[in-house]
Amino acid sequence: QVQLVESGGGLVQAGGSLRLSCVASGSIFSINVMGWYRQAPGKQRELVASILSGGGTNYADSLKGRFTISRDNAKNTVYLQMNSLKPEDTAVYYCTTVAQPVGSPLYTHYWGQGTQVTVSS
Repeated sequence: QVQLVESGGGLVQAGGSLRLSCVASGSIFSINVMGWYRQAPGKQRELVASILSGGGTNYADSLKGRFTISRDNAKNTVYLQMNSLKPEDTAVYYCTTVAQPVGSPLYTHYWGQGTQVTVSS
């Protein structure tokens, strides 16, 4: 019904930047919130940032000022600009959305497969 494909992960040195992208595709009638979570080895998955269709954003307190989320509603795409990266930012980053598939009255939560971000010291 709805597929999410992330891109932009990789290996970067501490202090560097990466930009993640996530495209939602499929039989989509409407998308509400889009966002990013991350999961480091041995840790629980945690919210990084989210953005509503109207542009309202929410960030993990520890990431404010370094990470910026944005979206292109026309392209069903969400971005995560990550600056001043630290080794502790190393994790698998998952794209997520709450979307209404065509023909369904319900909004459903979808997840991407994840993209690895590794920050070396």
